[in-house]
Amino acid sequence: MSELTFEQMLEESCKPIHAGEVVEGTVIDVKPDEIVLNIGYKSDGILTKNEYTNDSSVDLTAAVKPGDTMEVKVLKVNDGEGQVALTYKRLAADRGNKRIEEAYNSHEVLKATVAQVLEGGLSVIVDEVRIFIPASLVSDTYEKDLTKYAGQEIEFVISEYNPRRRRYIGDRRQLLAARKAELQKELFERIKEGDVVEGVVKNVTDFGAFVDLGGVDGLLHISEMSWGRVEHPKKVFKVGDKLKVLIKEISGSKIALSLKFEDANPWKNAAQKYAAGNIVTGKVARMTDFGAFIELEPGVDALLHVSQIAKEHVEKPSDVLSVGQEITAKVVDFNENDKKISLSIKAMAASEHEEDADEVAVDIGAVIAQENDEAESNS
Repeated sequence: MSELTFEQMLEESCKPIHAGEVVEGTVIDVKPDEIVLNIGYKSDGILTKNEYTNDSSVDLTAAVKPGDTMEVKVLKVNDGEGQVALTYKRLAADRGNKRIEEAYNSHEVLKATVAQVLEGGLSVIVDEVRIFIPASLVSDTYEKDLTKYAGQEIEFVISEYNPRRRRYIGDRRQLLAARKAELQKELFERIKEGDVVEGVVKNVTDFGAFVDLGGVDGLLHISEMSWGRVEHPKKVFKVGDKLKVLIKEISGSKIALSLKFEDANPWKNAAQKYAAGNIVTGKVARMTDFGAFIELEPGVDALLHVSQIAKEHVEKPSDVLSVGQEITAKVVDFNENDKKISLSIKAMAASEHEEDADEVAVDIGAVIAQENDEAESNS
């Protein structure tokens, strides 16, 4: 009987392998672009980085070390260079498909790091299966820029599972919506009108600011931002500002907020400070053809009628006054119920032998009453 050559003995001692077979190998060497494994065959197995993972940022030398054992799938028994071509990611993907299918059927919440931000959404990888989350399913609100999610770990559910087309769709929006609904329920059970709560400015518009109270947004209207006059909400607030706000009204799911706290109401002591006959100082806030509105303090405006600006005839307030100008005048009428105050510079100039303040008030009373209503609608 002839003796077997070394090659024949080696070949006989090695079990045969076939493409598609799953084998276990031991890592012999790790290079930046490939892993070499002993798979118990006459040739070593080669696992390239491209066949190890879909994540290009992975460092093979950090992920695997000699002596590690791993299961791999045979791609080719001979890769053209006498070595066995292996894949790890495809085996992981096969198993991952099963994992994704189970998660889809059970509505399991999955967690993964965003691998890529695409034009139309986000891409995440779970057990080597790439899952796409469309932009419309990333959040419960419209987000134009998704770059903030890069590298961020997020939770989602599988809303579409189609292995034949390799179509796996994730949905984060429904999780956020469900959590928001739970937070809303808890918040509405906890709060009531008149409460002072903390919130964070979420959005600022021309008419007000939306404040997140913890899952529910309340509207802080421009008219409720201050006892004084607010020119534009964006000049007062910015997104991210923390506020203590008063819950003014709850109507269904809508919450109206206010920063006009009663202890800071400038009209509380106005009857004393602005009683008829008092001399006051203020700044011209705005003007109309019939008079100028004077800010005596934030939240307290008074009307200086055009007929009471000077002894001489004044055609228009803007002819002699300018916005921001400080003036001193006498209070000739104070109406606490309607929160209206009427001033007169002319009354200050009158001598003791001329009309006293009461007579001036009578002279202009009819005009003030008529113009105050117009002022109210124009303020």
